[in-house]
Amino acid sequence: MAPELRWGERTYLMGIVNVTPDSFSGDGLVESGLEHGEVIAAALAQGRAMVAGGAHILDVGAESTRPRQAYGEHPEVDATTEAELAVPVVRALVANLGDRARISIDTSKGEVAAAAVDAGATIVNDVWAARRDPRTAEVAARSGSHLVLMHNRDGGSGYPGGVFDAVVDWLREAVDAAIAGGVARDRLIVDPGIGFGGKATEDNLELLHRLAEFKAALGGLPVLVGTSRKRFLGELLDGAGPHERIEGSAATAALAVMAGADIVRSHDVRPIGRTLRVADAVVRR
Repeated sequence: MAPELRWGERTYLMGIVNVTPDSFSGDGLVESGLEHGEVIAAALAQGRAMVAGGAHILDVGAESTRPRQAYGEHPEVDATTEAELAVPVVRALVANLGDRARISIDTSKGEVAAAAVDAGATIVNDVWAARRDPRTAEVAARSGSHLVLMHNRDGGSGYPGGVFDAVVDWLREAVDAAIAGGVARDRLIVDPGIGFGGKATEDNLELLHRLAEFKAALGGLPVLVGTSRKRFLGELLDGAGPHERIEGSAATAALAVMAGADIVRSHDVRPIGRTLRVADAVVRR
């Protein structure tokens, strides 16, 4: 049985398992010519290493969610293709590591979420907060899975009324809609969407600076923060590439813990896991 999530006792580490050919961070496991079984084996090896490195959750994604505003256009992945890539990986991780870590599906498609939950996933991580496809919330409601609601938006530039209020108001609506759709409040997790929705570096910094206020404004719901290898860190670090942003990822992870984050999502599980152990030792004495 997957370990329980007990909010307030520790910061949980979510490791990113990308079975995409075009991840912005360069860690997608699907390469041209790679056999299906080889992808599953590679994901399982990565999952084992992440759990050994301190991951409590493994988040499987089969479609790049990199923002078009920052990284340009990229092809959509249809639900059938996405499920064919993600669900066998979810099933393998549940079978081999499900007693040590929760398995999450990173998708905005209800069809993919349903198949992944049937395969044993217990978290649906939706970067569109069930507003693009409400069926992801229906899957969470029916199965009792946790549902991550992340702030996002298409197009647009800037937040003339202020990024903080815009994000909080949008997520309040998403929370209300999910609850109205049958998702228990104690199964909801909110994510400010760092790096998504056309947020400039200053917008991301403001949300991180006001993270404790963000959590309070959303009624104390558990908060997931994902800054790992994000572009704004590269801008702060003199143009550093994705693999050169580990110090920035670690700094933002530790500061997020101090502000009340409950889950930190990361590509670099071992160093961020060690960062969280020290941050938790200070914060959760």
